[in-house]
Amino acid sequence: MASSMTGFGSAEGPVGEGRLLVDVRSVNHRHLNVQLKLPSNLQDVEAHLREVVRARVQRGHVTLAARWTEELPREAEISVNVDRARQVVSAMEALKQALDLEGEIDVGFVARQPDVLAFTAGEVPSVETEGVTKIVTAALDDLVAVRNTEGAALAQELERLLAALGTDLAAVEALAPERLTAERDRLQRSVAELLDGNRLDESRVAQEIALLADKIDITEEIVRLRTHLGAAREALGKSVAIGKQLNFLSQEMLREVNTIGSKANNADIAQHVIAMKGELEKFREQIENLE
Repeated sequence: MASSMTGFGSAEGPVGEGRLLVDVRSVNHRHLNVQLKLPSNLQDVEAHLREVVRARVQRGHVTLAARWTEELPREAEISVNVDRARQVVSAMEALKQALDLEGEIDVGFVARQPDVLAFTAGEVPSVETEGVTKIVTAALDDLVAVRNTEGAALAQELERLLAALGTDLAAVEALAPERLTAERDRLQRSVAELLDGNRLDESRVAQEIALLADKIDITEEIVRLRTHLGAAREALGKSVAIGKQLNFLSQEMLREVNTIGSKANNADIAQHVIAMKGELEKFREQIENLE
């Protein structure tokens, strides 16, 4: 089954006591290029996730972004700056004496002063690799399904273009013998006019006709082009990445079409050659999207 290189997939699920959302996007690229955008606490599993992506996608620029919709819980840690607390108490005692104030220094008042108590988040809990992998795999399943759907539509269009190329090729093949006969008759008339009634050397004319026939013969090009068309149809039925193979075949098909056009010297064949070039151009544009 043909697969497109463009698509989007998404999945969300629990990881430990948190919840993770993963989005995966892919666009056209000559090779496989994987870009990961992960929270800091998932950096340790980055290499593993790259391999998970590579196992499912063969070509394309793939961007995988993960974010916590519910952070993993972390216990807060409270630390006391005793030196700072002593400074506050000492300053309050000095103030009481200086202004002759009454009352005790309240511990709550001291605790509320800046830098006496410090609240820091605890260490980030370890992340469950299996849980992360499960969500990433689900997002990739979604992506691959979209790529396969789009790839099926592309394959239909490519099959249509190959059928049109086959129709034009059959028309060229039917016209080829007539062209040889017409060229032979033209050569005979030209020689007769030049001789102006003198004796015609039939063997020499036959030799020239043979040379001309060999020069303008397009049988090999027709056979090769038909072979390439068959290979392209066969490739469309495969369940592996076929974009590079079809790109190569399209180049070879264009080469044969150009050769037919240069040898043809026939208006009807030239029209079919122009049509085939247009169909091949559309074909090459479409396969740029295939994996």
